[in-house]
Amino acid sequence: MGAKAQLIRDIRKRLSAEQMEVQRRAYLFVARNTTLPATVRHKAQLGLNSLNGGEGRMGAVKSRCWETGRGRGVISKFGLARFQFRLKALNGELPGVHKSSW
Repeated sequence: MGAKAQLIRDIRKRLSAEQMEVQRRAYLFVARNTTLPATVRHKAQLGLNSLNGGEGRMGAVKSRCWETGRGRGVISKFGLARFQFRLKALNGELPGVHKSSW
């Protein structure tokens, strides 16, 4: 499977998680509220379990490089793999980033 397909899948998971966030938080609030009856809490837990087959969670999202799709060695602040970060920094394409010397 190519890097582009993995990147597209990651973007799809991010969008799905963003859309489901409000509904997921509502289910969580009801399921964890101990003042509500057990049947209501149980139904909320079942609804939470059935949300989009696990794709509606932020835990399913993997940080990937936006240039190459690489899943390891990603600097999250810039969204780039370490090698791409180095190339862009040396070319001056990242504002405020420069090679250190002391």
